[in-house]
Amino acid sequence: MMNFESRMASFQDSRPLDDVDAPNKSNNLWIALGAILLMIVVVTGGHFLTMSGSKGSGLVDPGAGKEAPRVTVVVPGKQLVENQITATGLLAARREMPVGAVGEGGLVTRVLVEPGSWVQQGQVLAVVDRQVQAQQSNQLAAQIAAAQANARLAQSELERSQALVARGFISKADLDRKAATRDGAVAQVRVAQAQLAENRARIGRLDIRAPASGLVLTRAVEPGQVVGGGAAVLFRIAMGGEMELKADISEMDVARLRTGAGATVVPVGSTQEFRGQIWQMSPVIDPQRRQGEARIALGYNAALKPGGFATAKINSGMIEAPFLPESAVQSDKQGNFVLVIDGNNVASRRPVTVGSVSDKGVSILSGLNGNEQVVLSAGGFLNPGEKVAPVRAKTAN
Repeated sequence: MMNFESRMASFQDSRPLDDVDAPNKSNNLWIALGAILLMIVVVTGGHFLTMSGSKGSGLVDPGAGKEAPRVTVVVPGKQLVENQITATGLLAARREMPVGAVGEGGLVTRVLVEPGSWVQQGQVLAVVDRQVQAQQSNQLAAQIAAAQANARLAQSELERSQALVARGFISKADLDRKAATRDGAVAQVRVAQAQLAENRARIGRLDIRAPASGLVLTRAVEPGQVVGGGAAVLFRIAMGGEMELKADISEMDVARLRTGAGATVVPVGSTQEFRGQIWQMSPVIDPQRRQGEARIALGYNAALKPGGFATAKINSGMIEAPFLPESAVQSDKQGNFVLVIDGNNVASRRPVTVGSVSDKGVSILSGLNGNEQVVLSAGGFLNPGEKVAPVRAKTAN
């Protein structure tokens, strides 16, 4: 045992000195590396703090060297402009006349007009067979001839009796009877004549005629069709060819409109404008839709098709509103808008409602109070949120 311990002690004493100091050297190396890293952080932080301090801010401004774009702005203010109300509705004949058979009817032999034809008052539209009525007329004409012959005979007898009464051959009573017979025969002639005139009037009513001059809109009868007096409509005519737009107006706008107000109507699918004016305002409001109706009178034009859809801009008087050049108002899927520059010179989007449009500009019914700085012509280079350098537009003298 003593020998083993002596050998171990001898072995430990025999190790090199470098092996004994190795752990201390490793620790010193890590301490040195940590000190170097700490110095790098301190130097870098000091550099950034120095740069930030020179700018008077704790943050770095990435756009410090970028100049804000210059944009021209206008302050519209307010002025008197003509207010317009936009409405939609259906086109129709202003006075549509349904035409049917007014007589006893019969078999239609001819139809003389087509839809789109212009007709005059009393013009025959369709002819109905009248063979039976024609024979009745011939019979009544013969009855008139017979009655006239009886009246002539009665008149001759009366005249002979008047010549004989002075000689005493005919009594006064017989003369009176002869006069009564003559008067009865004359009355029979008049009755027969009246019956013939009635029959001829019935024949005239067989023909289907235009009640007034105008444009034929529809035709619902063909040769060979049997028609009778009643409610069946065979033709529809627009009196005078005049048209109208039955425009739906909101309850709020109804109170601002009056008969005689001018309007511009544009049919769907067309860019052509038609001038008209309100000739009738509905006296009631639909309780379900909360809308009234304005009937806008229009002259005839082939582009105005009854039953078609159209848009109207109705002048409702003068209002005080901002007025801008057309270049300031933009439009996209969300609607009309302008770009407004706020107090920090930042552009922002402002939805607006456009009123009347003319060569001078556009009236703004809502969205602006007139005191804003509105970008005159932004185009596609300026987006909401960008900072700009606004320049007021020069006012034309």
